[in-house]
Amino acid sequence: MIAYLTDVEGRWDKLVSFATGNPHVRLDGTALRLADGVTFVFGGDSIDRGPHGRRILTTLVAAKRAYGDRVVLLAGNRDLNKLRLAHELDAPREGAPDHASRGDLLRWIFRSTMGAPRAFAHRAAELGTSDDDAVVDSFLADLRPGGAIIEYLRAAQLAYRAGASLFVHGGVTRDNLFVTPNGATPRDVDAWVAALNQFFADELAGFAAGRTPTALIAYQAPVPGTHLNQASVVYARPTDDEGNPHLPERAVIAHLRAAGVDRVVVGHTPSGDCPALLHDDGFELVLGDNSYGRIELGSQLAFSDDVTTVRAMTELDDGTHHSVAFAHARADRRGPLGHRDRETEQLAKARLADGRFLLFRGLPERRVEQRAVAADALAARPLEAPYALGAA
Repeated sequence: MIAYLTDVEGRWDKLVSFATGNPHVRLDGTALRLADGVTFVFGGDSIDRGPHGRRILTTLVAAKRAYGDRVVLLAGNRDLNKLRLAHELDAPREGAPDHASRGDLLRWIFRSTMGAPRAFAHRAAELGTSDDDAVVDSFLADLRPGGAIIEYLRAAQLAYRAGASLFVHGGVTRDNLFVTPNGATPRDVDAWVAALNQFFADELAGFAAGRTPTALIAYQAPVPGTHLNQASVVYARPTDDEGNPHLPERAVIAHLRAAGVDRVVVGHTPSGDCPALLHDDGFELVLGDNSYGRIELGSQLAFSDDVTTVRAMTELDDGTHHSVAFAHARADRRGPLGHRDRETEQLAKARLADGRFLLFRGLPERRVEQRAVAADALAARPLEAPYALGAA
């Protein structure tokens, strides 16, 4: 059994809600404890949007040291982009304010280039200080041997395959499948995963030797002038511009399934306040990041090769809160779960504890539509597998 959590982003309350009542993982003070036979996968993005980043990093690394291969840590873009700070605080990038103090420069970096406008304030709160230099020094210390961020990255990887499931932070696309930034061209999923992780390890070794990991920094960021990087498993997004999830391209799915991968699990891209499950003919995509949702809790996801289990909370458009609770057998091709209404473009993304289905649609400006509907009301709707709209 694999227990999965992603994108806590400095929010200790997300880790607490994930562990509360979880049959697979519990918190013992600040220590994660795994049930027998359980592997825990953290999908990346440990810091930036809450005041407990260092505490979370320390907890995750301690769990990795305690359980070894039974804890898998993925590197998210919010974890990786901090590697830039060692260089950019000394040699600011173009557009940075002139003659800024170190504190103001770091605030600008977070706000303007990392999508983390409150990261500086969150670290100050965690340290209990109003001293700008102390905050800057803490981030630089995190990147030195023994520091919270670098120790997390040294324990992490870019991709993880377990049986039928493949875990990456961002997504798998036709632009990144079998592609590695170091020029390796594996044609097998397991070799590709190994090549990605080797590229990551090599870049971290260069950083430890005093070199800026330019290729890794580019790999975990959007392509300049855009908000996407579909060639990166860290930064790819399996949604449209309004946050509507879609399955990978059919050719990508065919390659994955030929290798025995029938499920891809990702974080990085918010899609409402509970995980989204999409499927077609026995293949699943699961999106686990609920950042910026109406309710931000650490949703409980668990996977066997054959079954996906979800426990979460959601807030409907009428303001009512409901428990999400279901187990979905990957081979079950019946029912509306994981499919989209062709006419309304609403995704039946989850099943509520009361048996109704959660219909989801992304809207402009990070707004969402979330409604509940009875199963029999969906029976007559024209449902389809949720590929990108307009895709062949």
